[in-house]
Amino acid sequence: MLPLLFFVTASAVVPSATVPPGEQPVDPYTQSDANAGATAFSGQGMWHSFHEQAGVDRIVDGFVDRNVADPLISDIFKGQDLVRLRRTLKEQFCYILGGGCAYSGRDMKESHKNLGVQAKDMNALVVNLQKAMSAEKVPFAAQMRFLSKLAPMKRDVVTR
Repeated sequence: MLPLLFFVTASAVVPSATVPPGEQPVDPYTQSDANAGATAFSGQGMWHSFHEQAGVDRIVDGFVDRNVADPLISDIFKGQDLVRLRRTLKEQFCYILGGGCAYSGRDMKESHKNLGVQAKDMNALVVNLQKAMSAEKVPFAAQMRFLSKLAPMKRDVVTR
């Protein structure tokens, strides 16, 4: 039961008129799991380590809450569509962790292009994600495996 997720079986162009409840419209783009920035883990081991959808939901919500409250990076999140951010992060994490979800968000370069993220901001994001995963009691080894999947995205997220 994943009521917040869109399931897409093939690439699709999303018209700007298709806006999920509570989200702001975005320019049209092509939907594809490739936009998630990483390939999915095989098997269900990582998905189970993250306590499946309920765990991913708690991790993402805690992660976003920490980022919004973090004085080091909170400015990046001001004026952003946090409803969309939470939904697409849940999709992205579920997809990468092998939970069977499709990712409907934009690619990493496009979704971060105007945020001005610096390396120090990325470091704070990683710390906040680790805190959210630890709060969910995700084993340290699973956290490191997940972070290693996310690490190559830095080149598309850090823009200055």
